[in-house]
Amino acid sequence: MSNQPNKINQRTSRPQTIAGAMGGLLKIFGIRASDSDLVARWSEIMGSEISSIATIAAIKKTHDNKFNVVIRPTNPAFTLQLSYMSEEIKTRINKYFGRNAVEKISFRK
Repeated sequence: MSNQPNKINQRTSRPQTIAGAMGGLLKIFGIRASDSDLVARWSEIMGSEISSIATIAAIKKTHDNKFNVVIRPTNPAFTLQLSYMSEEIKTRINKYFGRNAVEKISFRK
């Protein structure tokens, strides 16, 4: 064994849920899990520009295994700005999952 730090052995500061721990393990191995992984890693996927003004309100899975993502702006005034950025949001999510995962982006006030 080497003395190199191992990501698997790193401890977190607080207890995690099983889903959160599995998401962390899957991330280490480079696997994108599911819609819960999208929620847990929202700020990482979107970057500070989008994640500071919006959160995920709901994710609905369609019959063809795509997602309809509902986004809630932190302030209703950001809804128009986010609507102009919807293609960029869709692209970032699709890039993260490595496939065409998002069918529709909608907004909730």
